Amino acid sequence: MKEYVRHIFGYILGFSLFFVLVPFALYELSNLDKLICPCIIEKYRQIRYILAIPIFCIGALFAIWSNIFLLKVGMGGPTEGFGIAVSPPTKKLVVTGPYRYCRNPMVFGAFSLYISWSIFLGSVLCLFVLVAFLFVAILYLANSEENRLLRDFGEEYLEYKKNVPMIFPLSIRKMVKRNS
Repeated sequence: MKEYVRHIFGYILGFSLFFVLVPFALYELSNLDKLICPCIIEKYRQIRYILAIPIFCIGALFAIWSNIFLLKVGMGGPTEGFGIAVSPPTKKLVVTGPYRYCRNPMVFGAFSLYISWSIFLGSVLCLFVLVAFLFVAILYLANSEENRLLRDFGEEYLEYKKNVPMIFPLSIRKMVKRNS
């Protein structure tokens, strides 16, 4: 029962942070674009919408799909955030479903959602902030999450890490590997 409550708490916290707070912050940040460069905002409205919708759908798919696989196959959840245990850790290394395309499909999904939201809002400033935040996220994942996975799953994780890109499913490394 305690583990179930931790899962529920973790998903409520994650949903609140990643699907309410961050989009709200991006919306507020996008208001600065209206002051800095109002011409971009209105000029390409239909093109922005056409670009944002498929990116949003891909992001939502990866975000939801990866959570389901982590829970069902890995028998755990997104373990922690900044050293705070949120949900029980996975008991099995998940390498199927969305995890066969990238090691962090939740991050890929969330960033896709945020990019689509920024495009929808027409915010160049939001896009710049997201790119900077992506670098911070990569450093965090490499120094925190990957160390935990290596500790928990050892050689199995190292082999998986060697063959699957970190965040972006169509990474340059994988494309070069296929062509050689």
